[in-house]
Amino acid sequence: MSLNWNKWVRQTHRWLSIAFTVAVIVNMVAVAQRKYTSRLGLLAVFPLVLLLFTGLYLFVLPYATKWGSGRGTDRTGRPHDDGPEAWG
Repeated sequence: MSLNWNKWVRQTHRWLSIAFTVAVIVNMVAVAQRKYTSRLGLLAVFPLVLLLFTGLYLFVLPYATKWGSGRGTDRTGRPHDDGPEAWG
């Protein structure tokens, strides 16, 4: 179930980025034609806010997975640094 949820959030994030890019282009065209309104500006804000939440989720996901699996501590329970060679 978790895998499907993560895949859904990732795909939603991709589509939101496309929607945000289109909204920014529409705003730029409206500014160039001097037809810009504040409502048109909100067209880009909505996908941007959703991008923020999905992006934060995707950013935290690897860390949450690592914390949940118990990796990141040694046998004494103290955190350890795997170093760049373990990031592979």
